Amino acid sequence: MTRVKKTSSTTVSIEDVARLAGVSITTVSRVLNKFSSVKEKNRVKVLSAIKELHYQPSVLAQRLATGKSNVVALIVPRYEGIFYSFYALELIRGIGTICESLKLDLLLHITEANAPLNLKGAGGIIFADVIGNRQQLLDALATGTPCVVINNHVTDIDVSCISIDNTGGAESAVNYLIGLGHRRIAHITGDLITQAAGQRLEGYKRALKKGGIEANPDYIFKTDYSRGQARQIAERLIEMDNPASAVFVASDSMALEVMTVVKELGRDVPGDLSIVGFDDNPSGLYGSVALTTVRQPLLKMAHEAVKELTLLMGGKKGGARKFVLPTELVVRESCRTIA
Repeated sequence: MTRVKKTSSTTVSIEDVARLAGVSITTVSRVLNKFSSVKEKNRVKVLSAIKELHYQPSVLAQRLATGKSNVVALIVPRYEGIFYSFYALELIRGIGTICESLKLDLLLHITEANAPLNLKGAGGIIFADVIGNRQQLLDALATGTPCVVINNHVTDIDVSCISIDNTGGAESAVNYLIGLGHRRIAHITGDLITQAAGQRLEGYKRALKKGGIEANPDYIFKTDYSRGQARQIAERLIEMDNPASAVFVASDSMALEVMTVVKELGRDVPGDLSIVGFDDNPSGLYGSVALTTVRQPLLKMAHEAVKELTLLMGGKKGGARKFVLPTELVVRESCRTIA
């Protein structure tokens, strides 16, 4: 066996292993990928060299032998408060857990909309929504890389997508408030550059129309999904001359901020204001009043995305598939019946 100078584990390469073992790089790759055609004596040499050098195989080394990558790239468009977002953290957790169980490596890439992607080592890409980064998706598809989009129902591109029935979820929330007797129902939107926020606004308006209630522009408040803007709007909502008796909020984090402001101003939830959120964030359970909300199946969406992507990475043929997952209204304590 050829002797080479030992290096730190952070600098050891597949070439170092091949040199120490006295074999080719291809042989090292075949050992790493458990090819049965490798001679036993060479396998022993390679394993011995790996142990001596404390070598950690890289994905690129494995690709030399297999021609495939087990790396799944998760592309998350950058937005305000991403690391405080229940949606983003839950998706990362769900996709990461499923990838781990399938022995896939997950590469998290938080990107600006116009930034070019350099993901040549990825075997497949999951786009966590398409918010101004449509060109990134088109560029990835043009290379033949398997792609799946989540949280966005893409109709004009031949790509598989898994989305949430945001419109139906919002409609069920507002229908519930109407059923409790509310007629003055406000809506605090999310960032309307996102498909989800636009669909939730649509569901709000649709429910009002079906309930015979004219949508009041003064009751519709637009935000960027941040708690800061939700706080400002809550103060305006409470101080209106003819305040709403109920509000449907496009996310639980904003709904909880509204609840906090209402209490700070000496008002009561649900006595003075009924509140419905969207997400089913566990934080909504632990306040003095448990939040009524719309549960969206984020973990199910993550599971379906990885499942679809692995099929595509494995060579699945056929056209793109479009999935829309249902939501569920979860009734708790933050709404009351009015006469």
